Amino acid sequence: MRRPVVLAAGGTGGHMFPAEALGVELTARGRKIVLVTDKRGVAFGAAHAAFWQGVETYAVRSATPAGRGVRGLARAAFETALGAAEASRLLRRLEPAAVVGFGGYPSLPTMLAAVRRRLPSAVHEQNAVLGRVNRVIARWVSAVALAQSETRGVPRYAAQKATQTGNPVRAAVKQLRGAPYPHLDAHVPFRLLVIGGSQGAQVFALVVPAALAALPVAARRRLTVTQQCRPEDIEAVRAQYREAGVAVDLATFFTDLPRRLGDAHLVIARAGASSVSELACAGRPAILVPLPHAVDDHQTANAHGLVRAGGAIAMAQATFAPAALTAVLAELLADPARLVTMAERARNAGVVDAETRLADLVERLAPAAAAGARCRGAEQAA
Repeated sequence: MRRPVVLAAGGTGGHMFPAEALGVELTARGRKIVLVTDKRGVAFGAAHAAFWQGVETYAVRSATPAGRGVRGLARAAFETALGAAEASRLLRRLEPAAVVGFGGYPSLPTMLAAVRRRLPSAVHEQNAVLGRVNRVIARWVSAVALAQSETRGVPRYAAQKATQTGNPVRAAVKQLRGAPYPHLDAHVPFRLLVIGGSQGAQVFALVVPAALAALPVAARRRLTVTQQCRPEDIEAVRAQYREAGVAVDLATFFTDLPRRLGDAHLVIARAGASSVSELACAGRPAILVPLPHAVDDHQTANAHGLVRAGGAIAMAQATFAPAALTAVLAELLADPARLVTMAERARNAGVVDAETRLADLVERLAPAAAAGARCRGAEQAA
């Protein structure tokens, strides 16, 4: 019987979505998948992806040391050590063929346990800057998989075992790969998708409705907006759109987001790794507003790749004001050919087979696990 592959991921979409894509690919190859995360990751998987509902899942202790002082650092280290002990016992029982980490502090205990048990292991970095957890663990894992070829912060010892795989995207988004850019002329509705999650919805709620309200009446009448909002903002945002005469669909979360992405003529979003990868895969032009306080400013680095390819426009949050956004939107609404070109360039920047490349890497690690198991069996027999 083929031994399972353990996926260790933080509890947000940026970590869970690429883990899901790899899990789907490895399952199709006959591998059993086990997910190890924290309580938030368990809840995220249950709420947002049917795939995880059929996967054996465990939560281990973890903690983030960010901004907590000396006492907070000590507490985080203690919780991580307890989590590593829990993960070690779990890995001893599972005897996985390989362990793959997707970053985030909830992945750290499992990756430490995998290294300590000398299991074949890899980390995958979704962002254009190597994350802090992956940077810590990269010294000891068997392989480092990168979403982008020009990832910053990769130490020399990690660069020697690094390979570019791209960032796997969800199957529902990958299906958009061959879909043409939606027809656009002056006589059809212009569909604008605004997504930001918990770290983008507030600033978008403040800026986007005001920017659209300042557009000429004819432009406003063409617009059909889909926007993600915090619960406390929805009614105020709805009132602004009503007063401006703009058709809008508001929600705290869209379960059919891939479909809405496929329908969109333009997207306004943060520059998280999954968002940027999904925009490139689907081939949709975007205005990206990097989260200004992201660790190591990785969202600005993420946005840079798509902007350099010609598939997106970046606006720093410090200058992301209604008047500035109105000017950018007015230019794009008046130039459909530019949007079509941006869509094509965004699509060309995407890596089509990232989950295949990553799964191939995992499979190359698996023979080492089989050899190790044979050695342990021989030792026990002796």
